[in-house]
Amino acid sequence: MRIGIDVRYLSHGLLGGVHTYVRHFVPELIDLADGHQIFLYADTKRPFELVDFPGHVTVRYLPYHTPLSSVANDLFMRRRMAEDRLDIAHFPANYGFGPPGARTVITLHDAINVMPLADIIRGHRKDARTLVMMAYLHLLTTVAVQRAHLLLTVSAHAAREIARHSGFDRRRIVPVPHAPTPDLRRVEDETSLEAVRQRLGVPPAFILADALKNPAVIVRAWRRLPERLRSGRRIVFFSRRPDPLPIVHEAVSSGEALLLVRPSRADLIALYSAAEAFVFPSWFEGFGIPILEAMTCGAPVIASNRSAIPEVAGNAALIVDAEDDAALAVHLTDLLTSPGTRARLRELGFRRAAQFSWRDSARRILEAYHAALDAQPVAGVVARG
Repeated sequence: MRIGIDVRYLSHGLLGGVHTYVRHFVPELIDLADGHQIFLYADTKRPFELVDFPGHVTVRYLPYHTPLSSVANDLFMRRRMAEDRLDIAHFPANYGFGPPGARTVITLHDAINVMPLADIIRGHRKDARTLVMMAYLHLLTTVAVQRAHLLLTVSAHAAREIARHSGFDRRRIVPVPHAPTPDLRRVEDETSLEAVRQRLGVPPAFILADALKNPAVIVRAWRRLPERLRSGRRIVFFSRRPDPLPIVHEAVSSGEALLLVRPSRADLIALYSAAEAFVFPSWFEGFGIPILEAMTCGAPVIASNRSAIPEVAGNAALIVDAEDDAALAVHLTDLLTSPGTRARLRELGFRRAAQFSWRDSARRILEAYHAALDAQPVAGVVARG
């Protein structure tokens, strides 16, 4: 089998969930698929992150001169792929167009890009750049999905939502979960943890949360706690953006919270390891990798009951409605007052996170390639009523 994979996420200096996905499944797939020919399509925007390839791997570099180069490569990469006579063309970042004669496999990480455009725009900033980008991604993803032979996604929930919004045959959407990254581990050394707390200004007792994931319900729940529990503790919010919702800045100004913008990976691992709880009341997740990150590092998890989160958390987290601050306060009280509850959730979390691995994910992806080859050569879209 001749397999082509769009790996431009590894030559753009990007971060985030899609980058993590490509960065970790591709090396595992290369190792598993040593009996196949693999072609990786990067570009020249930044140095390619992967090195030292075995003989069955070939890297093709597409030209990059300006941001419009990405658009050109989006639309015309298939011409380069056609020269390699691919059997499978895999696009791991939500859209892509394979060459004639190849089966096109797309990883659609969630249903956002195939939802009605008005719904997509409603959930994002309204500046011109964002609107243009949302419209572009919606158009390309919608057209690409219509032409795909098989879709991969990250959870059963995401598969159902993609089928509902796109009309794609649910039987040809394969859930393949993410997994914790190899750098994650529980930091046990108290001296190291104290050094991180001192440097970041974090108190010895705190709960950890993503500032972009429904922070208002966390602040409301925090304010329900008795003073004896809040005294000496803080909510520590981390964020990949400097401008989370105003409630975060309000909580920081009142002394209830700290905000850490773009903490290093090592610091985040230390914070997961030291937190009394990781609170993740997100409204929407195609998967929810922070849940597994926290569990791998030993943080007891409280998470919402929305989208794929219960599927990922299993029985290893306390589950609460995303808007129920009263119930969240009850769970927080239980964790902050009961070392036994924290220890129980920590052990359940370790076991749950260990059920996910990038090796298994790559194996499922390789199986999906074979399934795509065995499928009938049709686009896989069914009419919507």
